[in-house]
Amino acid sequence: MTKKPIGITNGKFHPCPKSPNCVSTQSTDERHKMEPIKYNTSLEEAKSEILRIINSLKRTRIKTETENYIHIEFRTLVFRFVDDVEFYFDDSEKIIHFRSAARLGYSDLGVNRKRMENITKLFLSGN
Repeated sequence: MTKKPIGITNGKFHPCPKSPNCVSTQSTDERHKMEPIKYNTSLEEAKSEILRIINSLKRTRIKTETENYIHIEFRTLVFRFVDDVEFYFDDSEKIIHFRSAARLGYSDLGVNRKRMENITKLFLSGN
């Protein structure tokens, strides 16, 4: 089985597939689009807060971490499906772009969107 493309190139994620099991702040169609997270702290503080949130969630594993990029695997409880979540910190704009996508299947019943709405809410509330 081939893994779906992960990573950032020139500040851009790979586009979401046509299936509804992906959301991205860089998507142009409404089906996949979400708003990026704004921050007014340093890049280090914003990244530290995202990592704190990720580490508070269950079944997560950080795969890659660089100065302005993080890739995390989330596993579902029952079937152990893997979702790939990526964060890209654009410090010049003070925004955090993200992409969350299921590796397998077609529909995710809105799981990726709900996850990113929750992470956004936790980040903006400081909890």
